[in-house]
Amino acid sequence: METGPEIVALLMTAALAAGWVDAVVGGGGLLMLPAMLVAFPNAPVAPLLGTNKLTAIMGTASAAVTYIRGVRPDPRIMWPTAGLALLGAGGGAALAGSVSSEALRPTVMLVLAVVLVLVIARPAMGAVADPTLLTRRRVVVAVLLAGGGVGFYDGLIGPGTGTFLIMVLTAVVGLDFVRASASAKVVNTATNLGALAVFAWNGDVLWLLGLGLAVCNVAGAQIGARMALRRGAGFVRVVLVVVVLALLVRLAWETLV
Repeated sequence: METGPEIVALLMTAALAAGWVDAVVGGGGLLMLPAMLVAFPNAPVAPLLGTNKLTAIMGTASAAVTYIRGVRPDPRIMWPTAGLALLGAGGGAALAGSVSSEALRPTVMLVLAVVLVLVIARPAMGAVADPTLLTRRRVVVAVLLAGGGVGFYDGLIGPGTGTFLIMVLTAVVGLDFVRASASAKVVNTATNLGALAVFAWNGDVLWLLGLGLAVCNVAGAQIGARMALRRGAGFVRVVLVVVVLALLVRLAWETLV
């Protein structure tokens, strides 16, 4: 695929911004995938999805390392969820070519609307941790929802995965937004890895382009993760509301146009 200087600049800027957004609350695909579709309007979708996973996994992994150094995610939640998410994302990626995104869009919009209502209606949620919610039963539910459900969604479609992970971890097991973001980055790294493995197996990854954009994505992810750690849960909550609104607007636009 040939790219001019203006296309390269567009993709690099999108990768940087996507890394920042993804590190704070997830949803970097909201920026990266449309940019790639604009850059390569006639390209098959599968290689663009695979290349986006290659770009995203670098930034997500680097943000995960930064978060873990700053806070201590609960390993009882993080590692089982990441393991299940790896398998779930691989299964979703395997079905990505056979399922219509138009059929799933209304469901995703409904879930995002519920997320937005929860965040706005419950301003205390995620501001501080709620240890009373951290029961064995709730941990199992969180692992199944975040690892199996959201992991499968990430392999199948993708945008908003980090946002969904954060909401599951705050609403179900009472993590604060910063620790939820930390765990979400580890889980999201696993989902990206599972999906990337399937795309790579099918030959649907543009390696040179993806690795080049990954440099910008990592830079954005580092800035975002450090800002979230420094500014705390209130900052993450504001960004979360903005990203969910943007996702809803984008999906509504795609549905209506």
